[in-house]
Amino acid sequence: MKSSIVKDKSYAFALRAITLARWLKGQKEFEIAGQILRSGTSIGSNVEEALAGVSRADFIAKMSIASKEARETHYWLRLLGDSKVVPESRILPLKDECLELIRILTAIVKTSQTSAANLKLKIKN
Repeated sequence: MKSSIVKDKSYAFALRAITLARWLKGQKEFEIAGQILRSGTSIGSNVEEALAGVSRADFIAKMSIASKEARETHYWLRLLGDSKVVPESRILPLKDECLELIRILTAIVKTSQTSAANLKLKIKN
């Protein structure tokens, strides 16, 4: 089976999101723990679905959702750091990883959309 960088990175990030959510629950921060758990693990699940997409449109839609989930997760991570719920030194590596996922997913979506548009133009002409 062919390896996928975004698949591997989103899976590794989900594992870290689970660890952070467990720690937050130990700190009695249940609501934000749930938010981090849902959005942080949803990135990888949507990437997995995209890779099994039945069409180019399905692939683009799922990767777009993964990108949105990454942005939501980054929001929660920023909130955790800025509110001092989690020390900035502990949250910074996760924020950096999340930004990397956002960049990768955004590039995938843009490239796929451009490729799909070019294909439509070729078919019309």
